[in-house]
Amino acid sequence: MLDISRIRAISLDLDDTLWPIWPTIARAEERLQHWLAQHAPPTASLFADPDLRLSLRETALARLPHQAHDLSAIRQEMIRLGLEHGGCDPGLAPDAFAVFFAARMEVDLFDDALPALAWLSQRYPVVALTNGNADVHRVGIGHFFSASISAREVGVGKPDAQIFLAAAQALKLPPEQILHVGDDAVLDVVGAQGVGMQTVWINRGDAPWAQRPPPHATASSMAALCDLLREPGREPAF
Repeated sequence: MLDISRIRAISLDLDDTLWPIWPTIARAEERLQHWLAQHAPPTASLFADPDLRLSLRETALARLPHQAHDLSAIRQEMIRLGLEHGGCDPGLAPDAFAVFFAARMEVDLFDDALPALAWLSQRYPVVALTNGNADVHRVGIGHFFSASISAREVGVGKPDAQIFLAAAQALKLPPEQILHVGDDAVLDVVGAQGVGMQTVWINRGDAPWAQRPPPHATASSMAALCDLLREPGREPAF
């Protein structure tokens, strides 16, 4: 059971918790494809094949095994390999990645995300905790967060204990006083509970729970999360 009396701060996942990630990635890949068609047409032709893109990603991961947690590094290496394979200038990779990355920051927030962030940040310090490469300031929501922790910065991703402990260090609180909120059963819930955090599973799709231990609570949306955390007898958060 969730004990809201113990909560002094919140760590919060980003992708698929505050916005759907795959439409964002699809748009970023479309932007990249358009740029490549102008600056490196042979590579654009290669990238039009999803199987080849997957192969390039696997090669990038094999070449950078110690940076598997760094999605930006893997994506840029994937682009560089594609340029090389297409007989184009690999030196174009940083510019091509910049096009992809700018589009990756153009997220479509779930309708309840902004009201929830406003409500939560008025009541608790909130830390962003992500395996992805979204920048909350470039997305436009940085003012709701007291800190942002990424796998790239820490050197490991969720569910590794180290990234959750980094969030606790940023908040200057023991893990037992932090509520972690996220959509992924293993990366978010199991990982956070491993260091003693309480957890709320954001389950927008009504998926069955298949892990042990279960989350302390489940919420169907960020709005439902806020209702879980409101004081008894109060009106709904928003």
